[in-house]
Amino acid sequence: MATATSPVTHARGVPPLRPGEGHSFLLRKLHSLTGIIPIGAFLIEHIISNYEAVNGPLAYAQQVKFLNGLPLVRVLEWTFIFIPLAYHMLYGIYIWLSGKSNVVYYPWVGNWMYTAQRWTGLIAAAYICQHVYRQRFAGVSLPEHPGAAFHKVQVELSNPWMLAFYIIAMAAVCWHFAYGIWLFAAKWGFTPGDKARRNFGYVCAAIGVILAVLGYASIYAFVGPNYKNAPDDVMPAQPPGIVAPTVPGQ
Repeated sequence: MATATSPVTHARGVPPLRPGEGHSFLLRKLHSLTGIIPIGAFLIEHIISNYEAVNGPLAYAQQVKFLNGLPLVRVLEWTFIFIPLAYHMLYGIYIWLSGKSNVVYYPWVGNWMYTAQRWTGLIAAAYICQHVYRQRFAGVSLPEHPGAAFHKVQVELSNPWMLAFYIIAMAAVCWHFAYGIWLFAAKWGFTPGDKARRNFGYVCAAIGVILAVLGYASIYAFVGPNYKNAPDDVMPAQPPGIVAPTVPGQ
């Protein structure tokens, strides 16, 4: 006698992006887009700017001064950095909590990548929040005192626990961004087919490695032997008629 059997259910992963599924589709599209523009663009700029640290405290201070002297810099800061970052992080946490990884049931590469993307995103979010607070809003104000930028970071990284956190976070941020580029291209239809996605994966991996190398070089500049005990401020306020020194060749 035949007996009815209940269907087998499996853990659900991230649902694909399909049009016509209400506001969730648009919110996910916006979440994917903000990870590239403007957040990804800012990440690249930030890592490249921080790389100036390898040229010493004065070069780093000049870079901080230049960035804070851009027209409407505070409007740009909130519009293209803080607000998109807040949305991307909060909605990313919502996606994580509302979805479920199924690596236990289906240990495929895609599922492991999904899990790694969520955990690296959480590490990146924790790092960014503390970094923005400590470097932008706590202690000496760098927009008004750019010459103190190198020393401020150097003091922070003198704590071995904070240094370890920066090292781990740099890997997490670069991984999250590199895989995020791959996901963006796949979800938005820029890489149709397995071959295109595989080849573009190599490009994304190269981007992640390059950014990580630049990031670790910057960290080493702050903690390495070349610029130990940097001055509190390499560009102190000068009397009228006297300007701060400039970097040779600039």
